[in-house]
Amino acid sequence: MEKPVSNRAWLLVLPVVAIVAFNAIIPLMTVVNYSVQDTFGNNQFFWNGVGWYKELLDPSTDLGGRFFAALGRNVAFSLIILAIEVPLGILVALCMPKQGPAVAATLVVLALPLLVPWNVVGTIWQIFARSDIGLLGWTLNHLGIDYNYTAGFFSAWFTIIVMDVWHWTSLIALLCYAGLKSIPEAFYQAARIDGASRMSVFRWIELPKLNRVLLIGVLLRFMDSFMIYTEPFVVTGGGPGNSTTMVSIDLVKIALGQFDLGKAAAMSIVYNLIILATCWVFYTVMTSSDSSRKEGAP
Repeated sequence: MEKPVSNRAWLLVLPVVAIVAFNAIIPLMTVVNYSVQDTFGNNQFFWNGVGWYKELLDPSTDLGGRFFAALGRNVAFSLIILAIEVPLGILVALCMPKQGPAVAATLVVLALPLLVPWNVVGTIWQIFARSDIGLLGWTLNHLGIDYNYTAGFFSAWFTIIVMDVWHWTSLIALLCYAGLKSIPEAFYQAARIDGASRMSVFRWIELPKLNRVLLIGVLLRFMDSFMIYTEPFVVTGGGPGNSTTMVSIDLVKIALGQFDLGKAAAMSIVYNLIILATCWVFYTVMTSSDSSRKEGAP
């Protein structure tokens, strides 16, 4: 006899779902409303239809040129961040102790950067990288390296990349460490009996077990790095010039600096859709490759 299925538990979740949906839908509809209108101030709005979207998606226009340039910087930043933080996080996780009192100390040290608020991270690195009083800037300049993140393109990018690596590599490392801890000891014992090398153990035992946590880590880091705002804004303000002006920073400049709410709203909608679509592609590709690997396994 089948046990009757009760859905009463969903009644406890529905209030939370309703509150979250309300808090998400109302701001979203407000942004959508702004994106199809124009304003000349005094809280007077005029219907503009899809005019802002057409201008935004046309690289020949001023708005479209700004958007695609900032979007290119976002893509480059995210790809560089993922290329550095994912391998580095895996390496750190592999080097962490698996047992003993050093485990707790290591976990606490790794978690410390994640506890620092984003604006504080920006302030710390703004001072740390200064060429006159900052340890990093002073050291690099005394080594003969022309380093000034307020005036040099490469210096500015180097600063925000190193800052993000310092801040977020711990997340990848902690996720990978959790994945490694879930691997049964019998797997390692079998590898030792077979005389497998350390690289073989990583390739055939540890890396397949890290697929799921790496999927989560890559998605989290991509979304966060693609939407980065506070750290580069505090450190460089989007400069020098527009070299570190990401889409999020440009959005604030258009919305608050120029008070072009319609343009900023249209840009934010397209920006959000790009993030959702890219995350879906990431998830689909990584899960499909994982499924194909399982189906091909003997």
